[in-house]
Amino acid sequence: MTTEAPCRNCGVRLDVTLVDLGMSPLSNAYIAPERAREMEPFYPLHAFVCRACLLVQVEAFETPENIFGNYAYFSSYSDSWLEHSRRFADMATARLNLREGDLVAEAASNDGYLLQYFRGHGLRVLGIEPARNVAAVSSARGIATESVFLGRDSGARLRLEQGTARLVIANNVIAHVPDLHDFIGGLESLMDDGGTLTVEFPHLLNLLREVQFDTIYHEHFSYYSLIAMENVLARHELRVWDIEKLPTHGGSLRLWVVRNADSRVEQASVAEIRELEASAGLNGLDTYRAFGPLVAARKRDVLRFFIDAREAGKSVAGYGAPAKGNTLLNYCGIGTDMLEYTVDRNPAKQGMLLPGSRVPVYAVERLRETKPDYIFILPWNIRDEVVAQTSFARTWGARYVVAMPKVEVF
Repeated sequence: MTTEAPCRNCGVRLDVTLVDLGMSPLSNAYIAPERAREMEPFYPLHAFVCRACLLVQVEAFETPENIFGNYAYFSSYSDSWLEHSRRFADMATARLNLREGDLVAEAASNDGYLLQYFRGHGLRVLGIEPARNVAAVSSARGIATESVFLGRDSGARLRLEQGTARLVIANNVIAHVPDLHDFIGGLESLMDDGGTLTVEFPHLLNLLREVQFDTIYHEHFSYYSLIAMENVLARHELRVWDIEKLPTHGGSLRLWVVRNADSRVEQASVAEIRELEASAGLNGLDTYRAFGPLVAARKRDVLRFFIDAREAGKSVAGYGAPAKGNTLLNYCGIGTDMLEYTVDRNPAKQGMLLPGSRVPVYAVERLRETKPDYIFILPWNIRDEVVAQTSFARTWGARYVVAMPKVEVF
């Protein structure tokens, strides 16, 4: 299958399939109960890899305004993510010798989860968050927040109004951007001449190795290797100075990016990741073409668990209502006949129905009330945090299940 859409990085026509996940709704388009009988749009969820620059991507069927103008994800509901953010703020402040009054700007700053820690160091902070409902929460917490999509024009305006930033942050947002070069241009416009840009994203290498197909959804327009990211950055006269490997989101990279003219010397970590990707075959198309059959096999494993559990008379409830969980449920065809309900700490999701599957979302207390035999952890990337938060389930002998990096009952 091919698509008429060009690569959003280099413009080459996309004709190499990574995986076809069929038709799927937008993963964050939660359904109010009174709309349960209404139709909802489904779009092809088909990931391609560009044969020229090796950027993995899906087509854009909805505008960012429709997807992110009002958003149900709030970063502060994950304790482990807050701790990750605090450590980063402490480390970056020291490493870059940031001083009181220096500006730190974050694209897709969500509810102020990260900038609060930089502010604690006496730094000026600027959040850029297009989701109006989320930006309002950030502003209410005292974080200066602009509710706007970052691009060249908005970046230039903010530069005039706020000045340039010693540190510009783009954590787990680069995947959410359909107009890639406009966004990178916005980031670049905010940087001091000697400033630093940090970019965090789930590493494509882990997605492929561990068959993390559920991290593919329409709100994630692109999926990055270092190979692809360096190609993107080079078009803006930016280069990677250093790289950290992170455990977050199933395995991520944090790139430290500077202007080409910056005097900082490239660290050994950059060459190490380049070699790691090359040895894994990410610089050739055969590795990408082999992914689809692995996804189909994982789907069978997931269905095998649910079928066996239900035929044995066991009850299964979910934990979490993340976007990745909705890809998994819809691709595998799992509804309330298999998964009775799920729970989530986020009040914005409680009382809603998951898109497509129509699985209801309750508060965590629902687990105590119904005492399911199995708790299927949809945000598998925070499995340890989920187990700790639901330790009460041990009193009735509940067992946990994750689908990544393999189907596991524990």
